[in-house]
Amino acid sequence: MSKNHYQTLGVSATAPAAEVKLAYKRLAVRFHPDKHGGSTQFEEQFKAVTAAYHVLGDPARRAAYDHQLRQEVRRAEDARRQQQYRPQSQYVYGVPMPPPAPLRTRRPAGAAERHYQRIPKQRARTFTRRDFVLTAALLGLLGLFIVSVKVTMDHVTAVSNYEDGVRAYARRQWSTAHSLLSEAIHFKPDYGPALRRRGELAQLVFHDFRAARADYQAALPASKSVPETAELLFRLGQCQASLGRPDSAELNLTRAVTMDSTLSAAWLARGELRLFELRVFPEAIQDFNTGLRQRLAARQPLSLRYLTYRGLAHYKQRDFAAARADYRRVLENSPRNGQVCFLLGRLAQQEGNGPAACEFFRRAEALGYLYAAEARRKSCR
Repeated sequence: MSKNHYQTLGVSATAPAAEVKLAYKRLAVRFHPDKHGGSTQFEEQFKAVTAAYHVLGDPARRAAYDHQLRQEVRRAEDARRQQQYRPQSQYVYGVPMPPPAPLRTRRPAGAAERHYQRIPKQRARTFTRRDFVLTAALLGLLGLFIVSVKVTMDHVTAVSNYEDGVRAYARRQWSTAHSLLSEAIHFKPDYGPALRRRGELAQLVFHDFRAARADYQAALPASKSVPETAELLFRLGQCQASLGRPDSAELNLTRAVTMDSTLSAAWLARGELRLFELRVFPEAIQDFNTGLRQRLAARQPLSLRYLTYRGLAHYKQRDFAAARADYRRVLENSPRNGQVCFLLGRLAQQEGNGPAACEFFRRAEALGYLYAAEARRKSCR
């Protein structure tokens, strides 16, 4: 096989122009005929070197030559491939037979068959049971976190409003205290202390016994001690008595004194209820005795109101001596009590002591008790 121009100059096909020129100069000096006495062999080599540089030294001719070389290489490769894969029975005359190729059952797969096979569609992956469980657990934890944050914030807000309401309560700012306590209950509906304070405001200040009863009933489940529960039952009994429900009032007052027998206010309230509403005078006297005795043991001031009520209960029982003792004891502590003077006049009237009755009626009228004037006109001539 004849050499190509690159082989003639002894350079690679990627050699730069400077390397090609340097190789040409070196070979031209080496093979010049004048240096070899006009030898024909060196002259042919000199002409080959000159022809090679004539092509490779010009960029345009070198590019065209490179293209021709690539075409020859491709044609040689195709011929070799055809020689390799032709049927064993085919002979090409004048061409040497290639070495026997391995037995093949078919030609190699083409590019389309090897590289462009259709990929079957795959079904989209759906949620598995494990995915559903994890998602539900994550949502549950998120919901629990949100609920815990809300409950905490509501509790903090409720406590703050309750404390502000208690301060307003202590300053006797009733409307402000009621508004703040209502805000606390809005954020925490089962807030027992706030319910109790608002109930006391409704009962003692605004005289809204229905609202007070509702607050006391809502506060009962949140009560944490026996004395606190007994106090709530006592307040609830008072509200029911004011609403005209003496049976329910007596039941709650009885529960209160059963839970806390030292709650003197509940004994006295039940005695008052039994005296005026239920009209069971012996039981009323027992309640007054217990309540007044407990107040005395606790070193609390004497309750002239309930002492008067006990005297009235004795009067209803026609125990005039005990009634007179209670009335006089009240009069000793409150000399200008017109009501007691009137009651002493009624007592003297029942005993048949007309002059004493008239005197007590006159004194009661002078002290401004309205019923005494009419009683004096009817009884005293």
